[in-house]
Parts: sequence; C-alpha cells; structure tokens
Amino acid sequence: MKLRDNFASALSAIYARRLRSSLTVLGILIGVAAVILTVGLGEGAQTSVTSAISGLGTNLLIVSPGSTTSSGVREGLGSATDLTLQDLAAITNKKDCPDVKAAAPFAETSEEMTAGTESWTAEVIGTTPSYLSVRGRSVEVGRFLDSADSKSSVHNVVIGTEVAKELFGSAEVAEDETMDIDGTAFQVVGVLTSEGSSSSSTNEDDEVFVSVSVEQSLFGDGSEALSTIYVEGYSGSTLGSAYNEVNQVLLQLHHITDASDADFTITAQSTLISTASSVDKTLTILLGGIAGVSLLVGGIGVMNIMLVSVTERIREIGLRKALGAKRRSILLQFLFEALILGLLGGLFGVGLGILGALIIPHLVSDTVTISGEAILGAVGISALIGVGFGTYPASRASRLAPIDALRSE
Repeated sequence: MKLRDNFASALSAIYARRLRSSLTVLGILIGVAAVILTVGLGEGAQTSVTSAISGLGTNLLIVSPGSTTSSGVREGLGSATDLTLQDLAAITNKKDCPDVKAAAPFAETSEEMTAGTESWTAEVIGTTPSYLSVRGRSVEVGRFLDSADSKSSVHNVVIGTEVAKELFGSAEVAEDETMDIDGTAFQVVGVLTSEGSSSSSTNEDDEVFVSVSVEQSLFGDGSEALSTIYVEGYSGSTLGSAYNEVNQVLLQLHHITDASDADFTITAQSTLISTASSVDKTLTILLGGIAGVSLLVGGIGVMNIMLVSVTERIREIGLRKALGAKRRSILLQFLFEALILGLLGGLFGVGLGILGALIIPHLVSDTVTISGEAILGAVGISALIGVGFGTYPASRASRLAPIDALRSE
C-alpha cells in the first residue's frame, strides 16, 4: 500500500469520526495557542524592558544614593540624601574623571501644576543642560534649559508631551505659555519629543524640567541632595574606566576607606539590561512550561482517540490483514491519522495564537512578539505530539492477529 493511499485512508477515517476528531484537535489547538501567546508575551515584555532601559541613554552609568535607617528600620537603596552638586562637580572634573563625557543630576519631586483652568500633577525634575545628551533626548518644540536659566529671574520650564497635552491641549501651543507649579509662575520654553511609556517603566512624557538650582530652592527640602546622577561615558569600551573613576572620586569625597561601606551605588546600563532580560527570559520559560502542560493533555487526547479507534475497527484491521495487508501498512495508516490530527491542531493553534497577538495589545498595554521560529516550532511540536502519542495505538493495531480480529464482535 502506497503512502498516498495510507494518507487518503487516514483522512477518510478522520472525516468519518469528525466530531470526535474535532474535539481531539481542539485540545492540541488550545495548547499550541497558549504556548505561542505566553512565549510571545514574555518576549514582548523583554523587548519593552530592554527598550525602556536603552532609552535612558547610551554608555550610561547610574549613580544612586545609598540607604538610610529610620527609627531602627533600614530603608531601601536611594533613600539616603548623600549625593549632592559637589559630587556632580567632582564627577565632571576631567582631571579626576577623564573618561566621563558628561553627567546630569536629577532632583525630583511630585508637584501640582496649573495652566488657566486646567490642572495636573507630574514629576518636577531639576537638572542641567547636559540632560539631553546624557539621556539621549531631543526637543520637539522650542529649546531646552541652558546655563542662563539657573540665574534668570524668570523661571523657565521644559515639559513633556503628556503634560503639554493635559495643560495646553498640544505640544505646539505650549511654547511661550505660562504655567504655575505649586503656586510659582513658570514660562514654558520647550517641549521634549515623546518617548512613550510602558508598564515596566515610568512615563517620561509626564515630566517637567527646571534648573536644578530652581528645583532645590523652590521644591526641595533646602539641601543640595540629588536623587540620581546619570553619567555618560565616551564609548562602551571606556565605560569600565569611567566606572572606576567615578567610584574612586566619590569614595574619596565621602571619606570612605572601605568600598563595601559606600553610601552610594553605581549601576551600568548594560547590567540593568542583562538583569531584566534574564528575569524576563526565566518567566517566559516558566510560563511556556505551564502552557506546555495543555499540549501534553492534547497529546493524551490523541492517544485516547486512537485507542478508541483501534478498538472500534478491529474487524476492519483483521479483514485487511486477511487480504494481505502488511503490518507496516496498518502501522502507517494509524500513524498518519495521529499525525494529521496533530498537524491540524498545530496549524489552527498557530492561527489562533496570531489572532490573539493582534487583539491582546488593544486590550492591555503589553505587546506580543510572534517569531517565525515560534510558529515553526509550534507546528513541529504538534506533529511530534501526534506521532508520539499515536505510536502505541498504531503499534497495537499492527500487532493484531487476523484470526483474533475477525473473531471479535
């Protein structure tokens, strides 16, 4: 019996029992779609996190304050107030830190702001003109802060597109408008280009920027404390040297002799990306494994339907054997049936997974990344499940003795 005939016979048998076959295909379909969507969500989250961290800027070091103790309770990193403008000046000193290209301070508070009858609450960030280059941002309308803004009697502010939308309706009309921040008048001199946001990062469009001296004098606690210092290196190859220089300068400035007692932390952007990617990859594997259980259930369904099929068709098998059919032909016929059921489940599952990938981003903020490798892998796995779980029923059918099969009721 030719392979083509075995294939046609398998299709005929599946069609004759189409309701039962459809339910078997449904089990594999759900499993394949679940695996594709969970892996796609994991990869999409990994891409979003990597993109968000990369958006901080290139060749970046992030200097954060250490922790502090309050009422006997040790608070988290960043709770201390030991980073100051003096630290910023030391980091940007070319004599001590020759591999540091630029550095930008961050002193931030959340404040209420108004423009006309509109009001909004956003992060007010005090920084310097080097912010644009260090963080890789650009201005859409107007200009960014310059050195004169820290000395001017008129308080100038640069705002994000989200703030511009909420207070003025659009970025285009925001330039040269005035707004109040916590009761103090500010002149809008620019609007930054939109960076977008994700569930894994803060919305960088929902921020306003003023001179660091203005932020500390108007909204700070009276100290020169900074929440973060972003340090830009000249290149990736010299970032390690910049790290060592910044670390050494801060240790000396803070009078720390043992590096393990440092009251600050320095994190490289590449470390953040590596850590985030590792976590997301682990979660993707975990979620994919959980979804894979449904594929196993689908495989058991294939075995079940094939065993039932063998039991129902014992007389047919016996008759074929009595007429000269070889064991190989019987084996191939039932294997083809299992293979077709697995492939149908895989193909329909891929279709459902792609449809879900198109719909889910409209319902939640997460993206779903579907790769060609995932699709081919899903179809291949479903075919293997069909063959793997169909091997035992097919082997059982091929081993039936013709006389025993013909004698059965």
